[in-house]
Amino acid sequence: MSTSIASEGTKSRALLSDKIKAHIRGKAKPVGSLGRLEELAVQIGLIAGTTTPDLGEARIMVFAGDHGITAEGVTAYPSVVSGEIAKLVLAGSAGVNVLARASGVRVELVDAGLLAPLPHHEAMIDYRVGPGTRNARREPAMSVEQCKAAIDAGRALDARLGESNIGIVGYGEIGIGNTSAASVIAHSLTGIDLRTLVGPGAGAPALGLEHKYEVLRETLARAAIGPSTEAGRTFEVLRQFGGFEIVMMAGAMTAAAAAGRVIVVDGFISTAGAIAAEALHPGTLDNCVFAHCSAEPGHAALLHHLRVQPLLELQMRLGEGTGAALAIPIVRAAELMLREMADLPGEHPA
Repeated sequence: MSTSIASEGTKSRALLSDKIKAHIRGKAKPVGSLGRLEELAVQIGLIAGTTTPDLGEARIMVFAGDHGITAEGVTAYPSVVSGEIAKLVLAGSAGVNVLARASGVRVELVDAGLLAPLPHHEAMIDYRVGPGTRNARREPAMSVEQCKAAIDAGRALDARLGESNIGIVGYGEIGIGNTSAASVIAHSLTGIDLRTLVGPGAGAPALGLEHKYEVLRETLARAAIGPSTEAGRTFEVLRQFGGFEIVMMAGAMTAAAAAGRVIVVDGFISTAGAIAAEALHPGTLDNCVFAHCSAEPGHAALLHHLRVQPLLELQMRLGEGTGAALAIPIVRAAELMLREMADLPGEHPA
């Protein structure tokens, strides 16, 4: 993109932002009385490109994948648990299903790379890249071809959302071992100290958090990520350390942003995926609404790095998209405030 085109885009965005803010000031309420909901409404208006957005339906996509690094004792649970939780999502009885029902949002499960395939189900999308990743402490988590396939699959998944008129999409994940992958990815892409990012995940491993930290430190030391373009370096980070569910989610986020959807980011792992998506496709974060601050200790550090404030802080750390399920009604409220709330008579106040 040329400098002049980029400048025109910035100017156009600033003009639209001013127009949306004036539209909000003119609503039948004291100026600023809806607080952060007004800030969210400005973001939604910018994403939709209008002062009266109609975002269509909402959906929560839960990406599931297994991780070879669990062989190093970095988790409290065996990998088989990933598949069992995925089955509960399909049965409609997992945490994300219950919270999504409270929000009136449909949940779909994406098998990005569980160890064992799941039976066919109408709420499942089978985009398996492989039966879990390899052990990233010992070798690259995936091949170049697998990493590319996961990104491409995520982008293809987003195209399905467009066909269903879905303008709000929440991203969650399932994968024993994926806090390890997310910690290493986030460290590599942000420079945040690894020790800050390493937390208990689904539960502190039997050998303790210090063991988990040492395994991840050795994982980083194994792979030399050379200088490259930002997108090229990010691809290599994802290939070396990622999970199929994280990589596929990142690909889906890039496509969702390009399509003008509101992206509701769940917790620690989804935020690491959003950081990777931004590096692959600059501008993706403009479309991201951060649902909550997870109790996973590294999540607050990532949100601080991004200079974003989440909508909720409930000390949750379940994953699965549960935070996104609770935040989507707030996104919807901001949308409806813009589109349906009455205006004060006369001119909008300055």
